[in-house]
Amino acid sequence: MSLLLAVLILGVIILIHEFGHFLLAKLCGIGVLEFSLGMGPRLLSFQKGETRYSIKLLPFGGSCMMLGEDEDASDPRAFNNKPVFSRILVVAAGPVFNFLLAFLLAMILVGTTGRATARVADVQEGYPAQAAGIQAGDVITRVNGRSVHSYQDFSFYLYTHPNRELAVTWKRQGEDGRTQTMKASITPMYSQETGQYLAGVVFDARLYPAEGFFQLMLQSVYEVQFWIRYVLDSFYMMFHGMVSMDDLSGPVGIVSTIDTTVEEASPYGMGAVLLMLINFSILLNANLGALNLFPLPALDGGRLVFLFLELIRGKPIDKELEGRVHMLGLLILLALMVLILFNDVRKLI
Repeated sequence: MSLLLAVLILGVIILIHEFGHFLLAKLCGIGVLEFSLGMGPRLLSFQKGETRYSIKLLPFGGSCMMLGEDEDASDPRAFNNKPVFSRILVVAAGPVFNFLLAFLLAMILVGTTGRATARVADVQEGYPAQAAGIQAGDVITRVNGRSVHSYQDFSFYLYTHPNRELAVTWKRQGEDGRTQTMKASITPMYSQETGQYLAGVVFDARLYPAEGFFQLMLQSVYEVQFWIRYVLDSFYMMFHGMVSMDDLSGPVGIVSTIDTTVEEASPYGMGAVLLMLINFSILLNANLGALNLFPLPALDGGRLVFLFLELIRGKPIDKELEGRVHMLGLLILLALMVLILFNDVRKLI
């Protein structure tokens, strides 16, 4: 049952992404030749109007194949014959729809469990936070120029940027009710006990109800923002040699993780299972949306690079050249998918 749930969650997330492309293409009057879930040979398909709807063998991604997307076509409904702004909207719609789904799920999560804060509950004796003057009751608002809205924001930044000097900003409410903004530089201290660099801040980890609909929406935006940063910081760790190939997961690894998550949450009831799945789905949507915006060939971000270059130049890039670049990127992407799939299977054996 949990395996079925995992496959269903992945399918819905990919479907939402491709539906974003599909919907904006239809709204912009672009012909859609095929709308598919998965890659490789078709398992199931049917034709409705000009569009073929398919489910394919390999559980990697999906596609919204548009008329005249990678080649010149005389049809006025072809992708490349539409205004550049229309094409930018269509390409960007996939990641945007993932972020919108993550936001809606975050509203459910925050509305059910409450919101986290960055309020300090205590400071550890002998650690840099105490020397900097941070006290219980202070609320940390920024670290190295990055906004902080919850203790997770601060803790994960410290985890992904260890042994780095921190420019910390916090607010303190005085006895007269006025709020002071305070700043200090903190150099984290290595802890033999935890094996990590610590600032010495102990946060209030309680969850508080959102006060009104506006705060619920705002906290949901912060929740999605955290997971987008999580994805970007994870790549920062990878490029700095802080994670290895064994830490990467593809669809098989994700399904396995969801399966394990469901099993661990099951003793606490169906409500706990649903909340864990919602939280994981927010991460996956943020992951898919953020990764697709990377300016790499074959990804949405790579296509947006060519479209913005066209906007700046006032004329399109040669379509054959663009097509070859995206084809090369697709081949590299497929090779990486096979490598990650092999890695996933190896970890399961």
